[in-house]
Amino acid sequence: MYTQSTLRTLAPSLFVAALLLAVSGPALAHCDTMDGPVVADARAALADGDLSPVLKWVAAEDEQQIRAAFENTLVVRALNEQARELADRWFFETLVRLHRASEGAPFTGLKPAGSVENEAILMADRTLAEGSVDELAGRIAEHAARAVRERFETVTALAAAKDRSPEDGREWVAAYVDYIHFVKQLAGVVHGRHTPADSAE
Repeated sequence: MYTQSTLRTLAPSLFVAALLLAVSGPALAHCDTMDGPVVADARAALADGDLSPVLKWVAAEDEQQIRAAFENTLVVRALNEQARELADRWFFETLVRLHRASEGAPFTGLKPAGSVENEAILMADRTLAEGSVDELAGRIAEHAARAVRERFETVTALAAAKDRSPEDGREWVAAYVDYIHFVKQLAGVVHGRHTPADSAE
């Protein structure tokens, strides 16, 4: 069980880890949730009878498939309330599946509304709604700097004893690898060249 003091110490690393997870791959995005942006546009399209809002979420080669799905959904949902709910759900799933396929991500089903807990994703969405990214950018810079310093300080603190014994050396190596991999991941994200943490140096 973490103490409040420990959690405060870990906070910078946890926030930056959330950021790295949020941008490390499409599978970790929130496009497959019922309150995500893809389903939101799908709801609007069905309500208005206009497919235009959702076309941006699918690859050009999948446009005909989603158009056919949309037309079928409009026909079925007009039958009754139960049919509408089933047809809408099927359309949402079809759209999200095609969208994720275009990103190279698997589709594992629609997640319930409110299932996204990644703070970085939630903050990123809020910046778009509020029209300002200043707070998020500032927090990322602050937390990233602190997280790098924490790892640097751990490595340097262990350096004096790294050749004293194999055990001490391994402890230093573990801290060193964590430090290097973290910086490499962070730099990769910043420059759009994310690489997995366990990639070779």
